[in-house]
Amino acid sequence: MNILLDTHVLLWWLADDSCLGVKARRAIEDENNLTFVSTASIWEIVIKKALGKLKLPDSFREVLAAESFQTLDITREHVFQVGSLPLHHRDPFDRLLVAQCQVEKLTLVTNDPEILMYDIKFLNS
Repeated sequence: MNILLDTHVLLWWLADDSCLGVKARRAIEDENNLTFVSTASIWEIVIKKALGKLKLPDSFREVLAAESFQTLDITREHVFQVGSLPLHHRDPFDRLLVAQCQVEKLTLVTNDPEILMYDIKFLNS
């Protein structure tokens, strides 16, 4: 299974937060799964840190790089797919993650109930 981590799931994973459920943790740990982190999530995290809405260690870049995650860059196809999504969710970062899952045929690991209204495969975190 190829999975994409929602932003909050990435943060829970990196912090070893108990909010991350057993099923999601096992999927991320499973070496048979490719685990992706979207550039959109990194962008969201950096913005929230700059606004003072999120506290991160200065070593966040290095901590993230130490993980075996694949980076999923934002492509034109992803952006065009966002334009075809129904407005179930107004968060632009989440909408981009949904579009990336649709285009790349990924399963989204999330705990966001609004995202679950979209036509994607998901794994509750």
